[in-house]
Amino acid sequence: MTAETQPSSKKPLSGVRILDFTRVLAGPYCTALMADLGADVIKVESAQGDDYRHIGPFRDGESLLFQTVNRGKRSVVLDLKSEQGRDTVKALLRETDVLVENFRPGVMDKLGLGVDAMRAAFPALVYVSVSGFGQTGPNAKKPAYDIIIQAMSGLMDATGNPDEAPTMVGEALADVAGGLFAAWGTMVALFDRTRTGQGRHVDVGLFDALTSMMPVLACRTLMGGEEPTRTGNRHPLSAPFGTYPAKDGHFAVAVLNDRLFSTFCDVIGQPELAQDSRFTSDSQRRSNEPALAECIERWAKARNVEDVVALLSGAGIPAAEIQSVAQAWASEQTRARALYSEVSHPELGQLRIPEQPVHFSNTQRGARRAAPALNADAADIFASLATGDRA
Repeated sequence: MTAETQPSSKKPLSGVRILDFTRVLAGPYCTALMADLGADVIKVESAQGDDYRHIGPFRDGESLLFQTVNRGKRSVVLDLKSEQGRDTVKALLRETDVLVENFRPGVMDKLGLGVDAMRAAFPALVYVSVSGFGQTGPNAKKPAYDIIIQAMSGLMDATGNPDEAPTMVGEALADVAGGLFAAWGTMVALFDRTRTGQGRHVDVGLFDALTSMMPVLACRTLMGGEEPTRTGNRHPLSAPFGTYPAKDGHFAVAVLNDRLFSTFCDVIGQPELAQDSRFTSDSQRRSNEPALAECIERWAKARNVEDVVALLSGAGIPAAEIQSVAQAWASEQTRARALYSEVSHPELGQLRIPEQPVHFSNTQRGARRAAPALNADAADIFASLATGDRA
């Protein structure tokens, strides 16, 4: 390995300072992604702390959820309703690249820290606002949590079995989508600043973010004129593309073209299906999926999931056992990709904390700090105001 390819301790966002006014999940997820990449994230909290400090699961009195999405940050308590607190914020902004907030629209204006005032005072500042519905529109000031956005975006109505109630996705996907797009928008604005010297206001709505993450549903609705309905564990457009029962459980399979379908038919010992008029194209296979499913299930129910997956995968057909969350995190693939690393916490000891998923050349993953105790970094942060130094 040459010197040019040696992993560096300097991460892509080293030297970038972010003033983080976010709480709960979407905003903290955004800033955690950037902390993973070396940004100095100063988390500004009230005397009570982020709501997630008080949400379980807990271990030794510490919220593990807070630890997960506030990794690598520093904490300072400021009273934003006081003149002294606001003056401290403005002093910090003199050495800050990005401000991220996820209050309801209008709250930062009432505090005297709104986007217009701050960007007038600090023209190079990238000001990021994350909210349920964005800064404009009839729903802008409505309160929103992940379940509300899932319900209003159409995702919940499209999820679940056709003859059952709409189903919430088993993760806070709207919050995660909002946080991800907020981090993406921040990077775009910082890149643009290198060319113009000017910051931008980045306005992210969780509703917008989640809706934009459903391209299949969008094309069917906007261009196809359809009203998509729930299809359970089967793909709405292709077949066989979904989950099917085997002798001891279920497996997932994805067949998206005629060549793969012909191979699939050979593997399950029914090559004649590839010539059956009901199954000669992807759209016909989807239209006749119940009949096709009967053929697949007859074959699979005589075999264990492990054997089914081995036979299909061996023929080059995408197939998988359905892993639990615990199995996924314990897998060799997760370890090989370093999707988590250990951090040292003063109360909890060694913790395995997720990390942002993108690999950058010449950059060492890991080497992060645990989430901070409330106000733990106030002394260092206040000292830096006198010198103008960054962490």
